[in-house]
Amino acid sequence: MSNAPFASLFINGEHRPASTGATFTVKSPHTGIVASTAAAVTSDDCRAAIEAAQRAFPAWEATAHVQRQEIFLRAVAKFQDKEWQKKVSDAMRTEVAMPESHILFNIFSSIRSTQGISAMVGGLKGETFPSTIPGGQVFVQKRAHGVIYSIVPWNAPVALMIRAVAIPIICGNTVVVRPSEFTPYTSALVVDALHEAGLPAGVLNFVPMSAEDTPKLTAEIIAHPYVRKITFTGSDRVGKLIAAEAAKHLKPCVLELGGKAPSVVLADADIDLAARAIVHGALLFSGQICMSTERVIVQRPVLDALVAAVKKHTNSLSVGNPEQAHLSSLFTDRSADGILGMLQEARDAGAELLLGDGKKAGPALLHPHIVTNVKPDTRLWQRETFGPFMVFAAVDTIDEAVELANASDYSLSAALWTRDVYNAVNVAMRIHSGAVNINGSTIHGETGMGLAGLGGSSGYGRFDVDNFTDKRIVTLHPEKSSWPLLGL
Repeated sequence: MSNAPFASLFINGEHRPASTGATFTVKSPHTGIVASTAAAVTSDDCRAAIEAAQRAFPAWEATAHVQRQEIFLRAVAKFQDKEWQKKVSDAMRTEVAMPESHILFNIFSSIRSTQGISAMVGGLKGETFPSTIPGGQVFVQKRAHGVIYSIVPWNAPVALMIRAVAIPIICGNTVVVRPSEFTPYTSALVVDALHEAGLPAGVLNFVPMSAEDTPKLTAEIIAHPYVRKITFTGSDRVGKLIAAEAAKHLKPCVLELGGKAPSVVLADADIDLAARAIVHGALLFSGQICMSTERVIVQRPVLDALVAAVKKHTNSLSVGNPEQAHLSSLFTDRSADGILGMLQEARDAGAELLLGDGKKAGPALLHPHIVTNVKPDTRLWQRETFGPFMVFAAVDTIDEAVELANASDYSLSAALWTRDVYNAVNVAMRIHSGAVNINGSTIHGETGMGLAGLGGSSGYGRFDVDNFTDKRIVTLHPEKSSWPLLGL
C-alpha cells in the first residue's frame, strides 16, 4: 500500500472519489517512486462538475465585487501559511522533480499574482452614454461568460493553476479545472486553499484525468452546452487539438502555448548582467517554462565575451537531486530523449556544441547545453525544446538581429539588451512578440496583463478581464419613439 498523497475530485464543494473508483498514479521523474495518486474522473463525474458550476453561476455572478475580492485576499493568507507552503513544496519536488529555486518562484509569484487578481474587480466597471436615438440612453456592462473549462500544465502547477481559475472566477464565472496528470496533488492543494478561503460550492470544480481518458473526456466537456469558454496552457500541438474541438461548437478559447524566446544582445549591452539574465531565463526549472530563453542573438563584437560569461555562470550551477541541485530531471525521460534527438539532427547539419556533451546524465537528466551554427531549417532552431538548451547566433547589424528574432512561429516573450534606452524602445517595438523585456529576463509577466502570443505556435488570447467577460449593451429608448413602418 502506497503512502503517497491522494488527490480526490472536488465537485460542488465536496471531495469525492471517481464514480467508478478509478485512480491513476504519478511517479517522480527523478526517483521513479510513486509521488501521488489521484481519482480518475469519468464522464458522469465531468457532467456533475459542469452542472454544479452552472447551478452556482447565477448567485456567483450576482456576488458583490468586494465580496469576491475578500475571498481572494483570504486566499493570499492561505498561500502565505508556512504549513501549506511546505506541503505544496514537497508535492512539486516529488511530482515533477522541481528544484528549490522554481518552487520559491511558484509560491511567491502566486502570492503576488493573487493579490493582483483580487484588484481586477476594479476593471469590471461599465459605462453609459447617450444613444444615437434622441432621448435614449445606453448602458454597457462587463458580464461573466458562465462556465469556463480550464486545463492547467505541470510546469508551474501553483502559479498557473491560480491564474487559470482565479481570473475567470474574479470576473464572475464558475470553473471546471483539469490539472495536469503529472501534478494532480499539487493542484489539489491550491483548490483546497481557495475553498477554505470561502469560495461557494460549485464555483470551482476539480477533475483530475488519466492520460488515457483525456482525449475523450476533453471532447465531451468542450461539447457540453453549459461550457462557454476553454482555456489551455501547454504545447502548440495539444493547443491545436483543443482549438479544433472548440471550433466544432464555435466556442472561444484562451490558448497560451509554446515559446522560443529570443534574447537580443546589442554591442553596447552590459555583458555580465545580460549573461546572468540569459542563464536564469534559459535554465530556471531546466528550461521547462514557456518563456524560457532558447535563442540568444548577439552582435558579433561581443559574441566571445557573452559566450564566456554565460559559460561561467552556467558552470556554477549544479545538476542532480532536486533537493540540493539547481537543475534536476526533466518531467519525463521521453522529453529528454526528444531534445537530444533535436540536438543530433542539428549537429548532423553542422551545429557545434560550445557546452554540453549531448548525453543524458541520468533518468530524464540533462546538463545545460550551448549550441551554435544551428541551421534555421532544423527543429533545434524552429521548435521549442523545453529543456536546458541555448542556441547562440551572431549578427552584424541591429536589422539582422530583429529579422532573426522574428524568424520563428513563436511570439510569446523576448528580451533586448542595450545601454541605449531610446534605441531600445525603437528596437523592442520591431520585435514580433507579445512581451519584450528591455534589460530583463524573458521570464516575466505583468499581473493583470499576463502573456499573450500573437497567433501561431504561441496561441492567442490573454488572461485578463476583457477575455473573461462579455460586453453587453442595454439601450433605454425614449418614452415616445417614432416607427416609420407604421407611419407613426
